[in-house]
Amino acid sequence: MKVLIVKTSSMGDVIHTFPAVEDARRNRPEISFDWCVEEAFAAIVALHPAIGTIHKVAIRRWRKNLLDRETWREAAGLRRALRAGRYDLVIDAQGLLKSALVAKQAAAPVAGFDRPSAREPKAALFYDRRYTVPRDLHAIERTRRLFGLALGYEPDLSALGSGIQPPAGGSTLVGEKTAFLLHGTSREDKKWPVGDWIETARLLVERGITPVTTWSNEAEKAVAEAIAKAVSQAELVPKSPLAEIAALIGRSTLVIGADTGLTHLASAFGLPTVAVFLATEPGLTGPRGPFSSTLLAQPGGRMGPDAVIAEAERLLELKSQAAA
Repeated sequence: MKVLIVKTSSMGDVIHTFPAVEDARRNRPEISFDWCVEEAFAAIVALHPAIGTIHKVAIRRWRKNLLDRETWREAAGLRRALRAGRYDLVIDAQGLLKSALVAKQAAAPVAGFDRPSAREPKAALFYDRRYTVPRDLHAIERTRRLFGLALGYEPDLSALGSGIQPPAGGSTLVGEKTAFLLHGTSREDKKWPVGDWIETARLLVERGITPVTTWSNEAEKAVAEAIAKAVSQAELVPKSPLAEIAALIGRSTLVIGADTGLTHLASAFGLPTVAVFLATEPGLTGPRGPFSSTLLAQPGGRMGPDAVIAEAERLLELKSQAAA
């Protein structure tokens, strides 16, 4: 059986789908999986060994260039590639109109959430097989239940594994005790103040841990450089491809991150991960992992570096005990 997964974005949503793939590998080993994903996150999908062909969609870019001939040429090329895959089933794990439309391009039966379960109810109109999955479950569990219903098995929700490993290479810091600081995130109200990142870096150095940070745009570059300037022991990694950053994160001792996709990646790698949530509720979409923890600031309050470091030390000790 050949199955196409449609989960185009965001990075966190893509990572939340990996445990469902692991369930399917255990329960239906005869199934082969391909994936359709936004081009920016193809390197993340490639981390899972069960995924064969990765089809890149560019909805975000295409929307900005709807009148360009190249946009329509690329879209037509994607449609041809999906149909050439001759899939037995397509699972739209996103439940949005855009993902449902992409799923239909494969010209195969499409499975997805039913109308009350889908994030955008109208997406269910495009599905051939519709399944009820409660909306009040964590995104990881919702996806695992959807895959189980679509592929005919009961997932073991008592266990959680992503099945991904850090990519090779991309690191000059292997062997050091490092903490990757993921300060960049999409919204201003989700960003921890730069002063708190600097103090966190100082506290890490006091504990013999080298802070590591990087950036992907000019605003993040300013924060990363401020951390490196204030704490001379901090390592500043230049802007790099996503696969290289994933390799660096995967070889870290500890990760402290804002509400951002790379924090979910660290958690999926099984690293001690402290997620700092300031303006969003992590209940149904927060990082999940054996050594991950989410600290949520109270309304109108702040999250101090001391509390973050204390939680980091707890997770490091927990992992040390598990490894003993």
